[in-house]
Amino acid sequence: MIIPFVSSLNTQEEQDWVKALSSALPNESITPFSKLSKQQKQTAEIAIIANPNPDDLKQLPGLVWVHSVWAGVEKLLQGNATPNYSIVRLIDPELSRTMSEAVLAWSLYLHRNMPDYRMQQAKAVWNPLPYVPAPERKIGVLGLGELGQASAKLLKKFGFSVIGWSRSAKDITGVECLNGQDGLDDLLSQSDILVCLLPQTPETEGLLGHENLSKLKPGAELINFARGKIVDEDALLHELNVGRIHHAVLDVFQYEPLPRSHTFWTHPNITVLPHISAPTTVESAVSIVAQNIRNYRHLNMLPATVDVQLGY
Repeated sequence: MIIPFVSSLNTQEEQDWVKALSSALPNESITPFSKLSKQQKQTAEIAIIANPNPDDLKQLPGLVWVHSVWAGVEKLLQGNATPNYSIVRLIDPELSRTMSEAVLAWSLYLHRNMPDYRMQQAKAVWNPLPYVPAPERKIGVLGLGELGQASAKLLKKFGFSVIGWSRSAKDITGVECLNGQDGLDDLLSQSDILVCLLPQTPETEGLLGHENLSKLKPGAELINFARGKIVDEDALLHELNVGRIHHAVLDVFQYEPLPRSHTFWTHPNITVLPHISAPTTVESAVSIVAQNIRNYRHLNMLPATVDVQLGY
């Protein structure tokens, strides 16, 4: 059976994925989209995708479902047209572990005043800053899906005071879980460090704009490991420049790679990362994708699919 691999990856990356998937699914024919014949495009029922051009998928009229090898699938949901196929995003425990590791690492970076010490070193200033115990540092986690829950639990394990917010009510042992607009306002006003792990949906785009960023407590710090469009860049720069936000660690941006001329590169209170907080592990992702496809072939079992109205 032909399963197209549809991606925006470079040739080498695409070849690596196709090789790994082919090894895990020896009874299937994993074929790059560019090498499909017209007949193969007409008959494909399943596609494996990596941030594809949605127009390519429109050339596969027989699709029943697509399996992303990444967690984010917002590119497929842009525009007014609803896809006529089901979308399965990658739910990978290894991805949750990697993300929670990054959230902890960069929370500690802010917690232990590393940006300030970096600037002091540049000026040859020897000035120990006051230490704040972890239980007295409140970290707010925006988004309590798989990645957010894993991150909140790890932060709590390391002794931080953790609160979380999500669209619907959640219950996590040891973590104060909030929802709704009032809950969002409470989280913003309490957080010393705000960690954004929300999915990108029409409701979350621009959520951290002038109105909500102005609700942060003075001196708060921001980590955005979600999607660039959730944060209004102009609003963030304003809050940094007036001192309400002390520092921002940004791994995602409205345009990637971040243009060389962008203000973020040289801003003293911004740490720029090249979208590395939770890279997909090929071996782990391939194992999950392969098992889901085998379950569909042999048991007619479709994995959990994305709610196209909610966007996740």
